[in-house]
Amino acid sequence: MKVLWLFAHPEQRSLNASLRDDGIRALEELGHETRLSDLYAMGWNPVVDRSDYRRGSHTGAGADTDADERFLVARHSKRAYEAGELSDDIRAEQEKLLWADTVVLQFPLWWHGMPAILKGWFDRVLVKGFAYGIPDPQAPGRSLRYGDGGLAGRRAMVLVTAGATAAGFGPRGVNGDINELLFPVQHGAFWYMGMSVVPPFIVTSADRVSEVGYVEYRELAGRLRERLLAIPTAEPIPFRRQNSGDYDDDLVLRDTIAPGQSGLHVHTVR
Repeated sequence: MKVLWLFAHPEQRSLNASLRDDGIRALEELGHETRLSDLYAMGWNPVVDRSDYRRGSHTGAGADTDADERFLVARHSKRAYEAGELSDDIRAEQEKLLWADTVVLQFPLWWHGMPAILKGWFDRVLVKGFAYGIPDPQAPGRSLRYGDGGLAGRRAMVLVTAGATAAGFGPRGVNGDINELLFPVQHGAFWYMGMSVVPPFIVTSADRVSEVGYVEYRELAGRLRERLLAIPTAEPIPFRRQNSGDYDDDLVLRDTIAPGQSGLHVHTVR
């Protein structure tokens, strides 16, 4: 595998950092290639602005993003991408994605979502024309997405740590079902771009792992190692493809599919 490890945690002495280091070591020991984007260590800028789309130049694709022009993020990002006018930090991350066949996305669950710095990576790197907005040659006027798209053929796995107990993230847990909490990134981002998503690796009661002792951590690291090495053959989450026939022309699930049901789970084949 060629693995891009996308990491978002501010503390290098954290449980997250230890799992990251052990995970990367396990992959490399067996000959897999890895590249790391440690967003806090990189000082990643998470905020989209006009300067992303002109690389310091007032000519070319980014010329119409001057202060007196209405800033249309999707339109201007696509123009800048196609003209090679994206800022250097965005281009570097896109090159990593194109190099990789696998993405490991690791973050602590903060307020039921990803840290802001990581959300900003998605906002800035996954621009139109690169990650989405790819025309469907079989359906003029429609884009390839939800199972097809700019990053199709790759695999992704989410690695999340959370302070709550496993039961609290169950189907009836007060925190909500973890699979639904991760739906925006697993389905709305990775699957949207065409990437197959294997089941996530969830570390619950994370704040208490270091208090229990070394043995528990080694068991946890061992389970992570097994999951990482199984990514190429693991059965992906069976999200429904947009162009599978399950959805009508308005991209609404047909009445014959999961009749009478609604909610996020209906977009997964059961």
